[in-house]
Amino acid sequence: MELIENADFFESMFARWSPNEELRGYTFVENQAAPFVPVRRALPMLNLALISSAGAYIEGTEPFDLEAKDGDLEFREFPKELAAEDMRYAAKGYDPKAVQLDRNAQIPIDRLNEYEANSVIGILNPVWWSLSPWIPNAVRVAEEMAPRLAERLHRYEVQAALLIPASRLCHQTLGVLARGIEASGIPTMFLSVDRKLTDKVRAPRTAYYSGEFGSVAGQPGWREYQLRVLDESLRWIETFDQPGSRKLAVDLETQVEAARGER
Repeated sequence: MELIENADFFESMFARWSPNEELRGYTFVENQAAPFVPVRRALPMLNLALISSAGAYIEGTEPFDLEAKDGDLEFREFPKELAAEDMRYAAKGYDPKAVQLDRNAQIPIDRLNEYEANSVIGILNPVWWSLSPWIPNAVRVAEEMAPRLAERLHRYEVQAALLIPASRLCHQTLGVLARGIEASGIPTMFLSVDRKLTDKVRAPRTAYYSGEFGSVAGQPGWREYQLRVLDESLRWIETFDQPGSRKLAVDLETQVEAARGER
């Protein structure tokens, strides 16, 4: 299955596009079908990988290139033990304030470590992957990044991958990557706060809610909210029997808490 069904049209439009952060005149990928592989183990037995496009990098190293028209197509591997204070963010297309306050708002390493300790998941993969939030050339994502990233996931014997975008543009990037990873035989779950765009890209499994760019994994400093977003999303990895998207209940639950005056 093609990762981008309208690749030729996309390339012709992309060649004419004048780069701008507001994405004026930009043509997004559109797909009609999606690859899909069923989960073959229960969640408490899975080796789960995290893939983030918040542009995280280690202090003192070179940040992602946010000026190249095609985008920075490299990805970085970080150990799950990497401390929050050692992380910096190359942000474009989203406000990094939330992730700077609490990385779990966008990169929920601490929450996933809790899940591993409590046997909600089998293990959190020893490394997680960081990508640029600004990669406009989706065809190069499909042709270059997707196979390289899928190869790394297979090398670590990953059994499921959670993909969390930070900006509007990287909803497309990670959606295309989710398609490539799924096509390689690894089930994925894509967390979205832009349903309209992700329905165009058609990641295999999407959990969506009305959150905000830059805090897609939950509001900063609110552990219970973050766990609520993750819990439902991860449990759905097992229950999807075909490609599709589902709305998280976190919006309704949060409204009830607000009405009660609760955090």
